[in-house]
Amino acid sequence: MPNRNSRLRVALIAAAMGLSALAAGCATKPDPADEAAVQAYQEANDPLEPMNRYFFEVNQFLDEVLLKPFAGWYHVALPDPAEDGVRNFLRNLKSPVILANDMFQGEWSRAGTTVARFFINSTIGVGGLVDVASMMDMNYHEEDFGQTLAVYGAGEGPYLHLPILGSGNPRDYSGRLVDYALDPLTWVGYAYNVSEINTARAGLEALDTRARNLEAIDELKRGSVDFYATVRSLYRQHRDDLIRNGESEQQASQEMITDEMIPEDGGTSVDLKAAQSDDQITVAE
Repeated sequence: MPNRNSRLRVALIAAAMGLSALAAGCATKPDPADEAAVQAYQEANDPLEPMNRYFFEVNQFLDEVLLKPFAGWYHVALPDPAEDGVRNFLRNLKSPVILANDMFQGEWSRAGTTVARFFINSTIGVGGLVDVASMMDMNYHEEDFGQTLAVYGAGEGPYLHLPILGSGNPRDYSGRLVDYALDPLTWVGYAYNVSEINTARAGLEALDTRARNLEAIDELKRGSVDFYATVRSLYRQHRDDLIRNGESEQQASQEMITDEMIPEDGGTSVDLKAAQSDDQITVAE
């Protein structure tokens, strides 16, 4: 009974702290006269920064006491080929969702690659454990419904950092819900009352990803003046890279030019340089 009461008190304290963070969750807008501060505030697009920082610290604590130690043991216990096999298997399971979003975006060539990868790796690749398709120059790519929404012009909304879920924004979090519904394993779990397979899969994905980035994250922490701001920036760069399919902003802008936008004299009516953002950044995954 005392243990139960102790857990209840801890839960209530955590809830109270969370509500306090929510109450104070809005970042203070800078003085309109301070142009530099206003520009920095708009570029950050993080109006809920105090709340986000609170949840970021919660996630950092959970990482230090749970995920990082387990990821370390996982990395030590499994040889590199075994880790690669786990990652290949998990990637293969994503194929139906990737295929759906390839088609939603009209990326038929990439959709064909996704189908070919799935059948090759599921058969010759022993259920996806071996990425035979990559050996045949059919490389893996990520697609999700958050990217699909971005392709059709949906804005990302403000930056968010939520417990367990981590970095995101309204567009990407909404996309995750759609991807969950698109995933055949979701319905297999419900149909056969084995929904735990999706929980186990999500846990294994988190463990595998953390194990592969043990040193990288430690170095990032040591080299960051503000680790929260660094993570926020890297998340946005990574998502922008995925949305553009790894292309630069200039390449993406050029692909948007249609025949109707080119005059008969052969000149172009679009100033690509003006269309590019002044604050273009290098994507670091």
